[in-house]
Amino acid sequence: MFIVENAPPAAVQAPIDLVPSRYAVQVGDIEALVVSDGVLPLPTSTMATNADPADLANWLDRMYMPPDAFDWPLNVMVAKSGAQTILIDAGLGGQFPGFPRAGQFPQRLQAAGIPLESVTDVIITHMHMDHVGGLLVDGVRERLSPNVRIHVSATEVAFWTSPDFTQTVMPKPVPNVLRSTAKRFYEIYRDRLHIFEDRHEVAPGVIVRLTGGHTPGHSVVDLVSGGERLTFAGDAMFPVAFDHPEWHNGFEHDPEESERVRVGLFRELAENRGLLVAAHLPFPSVGRVAVEGDAFRWVPVIWDY
Repeated sequence: MFIVENAPPAAVQAPIDLVPSRYAVQVGDIEALVVSDGVLPLPTSTMATNADPADLANWLDRMYMPPDAFDWPLNVMVAKSGAQTILIDAGLGGQFPGFPRAGQFPQRLQAAGIPLESVTDVIITHMHMDHVGGLLVDGVRERLSPNVRIHVSATEVAFWTSPDFTQTVMPKPVPNVLRSTAKRFYEIYRDRLHIFEDRHEVAPGVIVRLTGGHTPGHSVVDLVSGGERLTFAGDAMFPVAFDHPEWHNGFEHDPEESERVRVGLFRELAENRGLLVAAHLPFPSVGRVAVEGDAFRWVPVIWDY
């Protein structure tokens, strides 16, 4: 039993994290911090829409995961390079009541000693609600600097003017919330958007590049400094993808292209031996990728604390 001294009455006591949900990584001269935004409970059917149900059930059993639903981790990142503080994605915010345990990024960033006012740049890997929703939380926009630069690909912005969900397999309420969230994000922040085409250096050693796949404008972020590198891969891969990169996720707008992008990034990471962080790998989501036959192997780093 945990005892908190001088705790307020239970009726008004604020939730307390059992452990700080952040993890620091040094990439050359770049300081990086992975922050957990929480978890998203999802049906396991969204994990592999093109897999034989028996094969998926066997994989879930082998991984000691429940057969019908699973918790999808959600991570964001902060990078400090030179005089710039860059937020990479912004979590869910309060966009979807069916995901009550996510939307933790604003208070966890504050707990890490990083005020929103200090953020000079925001990189959006793509405009799904669990990546931009945190910017729509009451008070967040007001606390961000009026000069903050929000970097997103031109292809992504264009896609959300008339998004195509025909190849996705999502829980029924989700597409409408994705549409409304992307629209609201664009309407609120359009004057702060810095649109890039294929590749853009946001700060020294902080490079965002277009991959497509998960959404047409999906991008990843490379941190490169002092001979070291880390790639924040957004939604390019999920835990099952190491064993089965060919399995398609229900949130992918172009599953075939997503598979190509995923395999390409895995091979790139295996070759350059750089660190990988992704939005939906289990926190702190810091590790490396190795080739394992026709698939890949996730090699988590040893926690350094």
